[in-house]
Amino acid sequence: MKITGVHATPGFSGFFFDDQRAIKQGAQQDGFTYDGEPVTDGFDEIRQAGESIIVDIELADSTVVRGDCAAVQYSGTGGRDPLFQAEAYAPVIGGAVADELEGRDATEFLANAELLEELQVDGDRLHTAIRYGVSQALLAAAAEAENTTQTDVMADALGTDPATEPVPVFGQSGDDRYNNTEKMFVKGVPVLPHALINSVEKIGERGETLLEYVEWLTERSQELGPDGYEPRFHIDVYGMIGEVFGAPYDREEVVDYFAGLEDAAAPYPLQIEGPMDVGDREAQIEAMVELREGLADAGVSVDIVADEWCNTFEDVRAFVDDEAADIVQIKTPDLGGIHRSGQAVRYCEGTETRAYLGGTCNETETSARACAHVALATNAAQVLAKPGMGFDEGYMIVENEMRRTIARRNREREQQPTDTDEITADD
Repeated sequence: MKITGVHATPGFSGFFFDDQRAIKQGAQQDGFTYDGEPVTDGFDEIRQAGESIIVDIELADSTVVRGDCAAVQYSGTGGRDPLFQAEAYAPVIGGAVADELEGRDATEFLANAELLEELQVDGDRLHTAIRYGVSQALLAAAAEAENTTQTDVMADALGTDPATEPVPVFGQSGDDRYNNTEKMFVKGVPVLPHALINSVEKIGERGETLLEYVEWLTERSQELGPDGYEPRFHIDVYGMIGEVFGAPYDREEVVDYFAGLEDAAAPYPLQIEGPMDVGDREAQIEAMVELREGLADAGVSVDIVADEWCNTFEDVRAFVDDEAADIVQIKTPDLGGIHRSGQAVRYCEGTETRAYLGGTCNETETSARACAHVALATNAAQVLAKPGMGFDEGYMIVENEMRRTIARRNREREQQPTDTDEITADD
């Protein structure tokens, strides 16, 4: 079935764009916003409304499918593409992208998605958010044309056998790290709570505030969780452990702090995302390796998650090859085409590094559902609940999309004729 039209409409995303550099430099919150001037190119305010581009692809039978272009909350920093501005980029999709895709076979998902990866406009590759959103629509178009699930299209493209159970969902609390986390406990969320520890105030001058929070997590999970509940704690510290303690990261003071966090989380496993942010990829890898080796030598079993400077497929490969993390976050909007996220998950296979299919609160329900299919197709270690910071909505969207897809695939397998059925029919 042919693609007959590609259209782009500016829209909103599920959260906000934040100037991470300004926040790390001490910008103070004023209610929901921040006081002060932005320091990252493209920002008019330190916090401003998140934007998306709604991509509609028309097929020859008049069917219309969707994908949503979106970029991460902390755009324009950490080696990422510039701040995503929908009004500026929508004409690119309606122009150069549409010119390339119209008339192509919708069932050729991988070829169509790879075409986007190579396409240049005025000598530059397409913004990662454009490749991300348009490739989602291409995935949906292929599934529609083949009358199958997006999971099956992605699995065929990657050469995988899809998961038969939902991938563990990672809930994120936002700044409401107590109330939202209690909601997660009640629902038995397997991985939680993210917690958004992005300032000295939230971690404590010597890490004491975070330590107290982890102690609370353990106690409250046992009070509110369902019978047999065994959560995995995953906390994103946005480089703040590095801000508080500084290098070298294998020294006794740092290792002892991680040992204290491990004790506070016991008996549950603990993952710390982005322990430091040292300014570029190679230095980040070296710092992460140093920390992992220090923890291993001391017998501290806290897993380290790569986030900062782990954006593209090439970045993921570098962190995995150098064994710089126990887990890598595959930050879906930063990899460009959604198939690249799937390929990044697959790159972790056979290594000591697990793949966390992440992304951002600043996506949409459409991109979140598309990522649920990537998670199933690749059987990732965990997948992020998104969009938004309210928790409930994102968890419902991602979990239900996986359950719905697994149920459909099970029904379709049951309806397939068996060899016995074919023999009976012939007789």
